[in-house]
Amino acid sequence: MRNVIFAHDDVSMKTYFEKLEEVLVTLEDLVNKSTSEGNDFIGGNKIGFVDIAFGSFLSWLRVIEKMVGKNAFDEVKTPTLVKWAESFAADPAVKGILPETDKLMECAKVMIQREVDATPK
Repeated sequence: MRNVIFAHDDVSMKTYFEKLEEVLVTLEDLVNKSTSEGNDFIGGNKIGFVDIAFGSFLSWLRVIEKMVGKNAFDEVKTPTLVKWAESFAADPAVKGILPETDKLMECAKVMIQREVDATPK
């Protein structure tokens, strides 16, 4: 994900995003197997460690989607991840805790600018 955010041109950003999409399709298969019993979350009906670990990246995925102009979670390619993300973000234990996309986008802009400023010219 970091590579997409800090890509220096549109071609690199697109390439990294395509790799991210491939990883998410693989993850879709794994999550689909673990939620096949009708559970909303990876480990069952309650948020578990793996949900928290993966969910910590959810807001940054939204920033990347905004930067690229394309959804990382796709209803056709990754329907289980779409459902999982909705369930995760709506759960009372998480709701209101995930950073807002627009605020993270501002943070990303600052980090990108710092990297640009630190790059030798």
